[in-house]
Amino acid sequence: MAGSSAVAANLEDVPSVDLMTELLRRMKCSTKADKRLILIGDSLFSIKALIFCSSGSQFRRNAETVLSKGCHAGEVWHAGMPPVNTLHTHVGPPGSGKGTQSPIIKDDYCLCHLATGDMLRAAVSAKTPLGVKAKEAMDKGELVSDDLVVGIIDEAMKKPSCQKGFILDGFPRTVVQAEKLDEMLKKQGAKIDKVLNFAVDDAILEERITGRWIHPSSGRSYHTKFAPPKAPGVDDVTGEPLIQRKDDTAAVLKSRLEAFHKQTEPVIGYYSQKGIVANLQAEKPPQEVTSEVHKVLSS
Repeated sequence: MAGSSAVAANLEDVPSVDLMTELLRRMKCSTKADKRLILIGDSLFSIKALIFCSSGSQFRRNAETVLSKGCHAGEVWHAGMPPVNTLHTHVGPPGSGKGTQSPIIKDDYCLCHLATGDMLRAAVSAKTPLGVKAKEAMDKGELVSDDLVVGIIDEAMKKPSCQKGFILDGFPRTVVQAEKLDEMLKKQGAKIDKVLNFAVDDAILEERITGRWIHPSSGRSYHTKFAPPKAPGVDDVTGEPLIQRKDDTAAVLKSRLEAFHKQTEPVIGYYSQKGIVANLQAEKPPQEVTSEVHKVLSS
């Protein structure tokens, strides 16, 4: 991804609404002030929402210009963008607030949100080569290998929506996974530049978990007590119904916490040695955690 040139995107089969959503997202991102970006290395890149039609290779600055010039979906290319400059991974026990903060960070910093489970399902649905291999493993009742997951992350981070950077949620969960992720990113000329550790005492988590509701398609997270939706049971943005995960129970939480302390806490130590871990007091109200996140990412 680093140093990529203009890459053709075959968009003939992409619905018009999805195409327009992407164009408008780029327009919105182009207005973000440079000072809000996080750095990798010594370079700061201001990414503009540029698209052009292959027929004339002329840059168009917004969706209206593209449409007025009669560019067809298959002729719209993704303009070569600077290397990714904001890579985050979020670590914390279940119920620590990662799902609440990730969409906020995504919108505020124009990043894409890469959730391991969502990426696996998307790759399987799209029948990509890695998705086919992942499905074969899942059909056999096997765990998807670390190498496959890292490969799927590698695929996902090349999407246009990830060109400004990404938030990695749900990975890595072990030190071995962290090492494999670093190896893949190094080949791309990139690296994780911030690890947000959502620290919460175990005793607080049960109430959080059992009252949690999720909007499946966006990942937005709500809580009946701490962060309720405007209307009970529906997403604030889309009005679509919220769901409660089957594993959001006290019994399942106990098992997941044991796994977190055994497998994932060492990941925090791994990244701490690199000096990139930011410890957040995630037991605070969501708005205060958001403020703390902004301070960390702006420093």
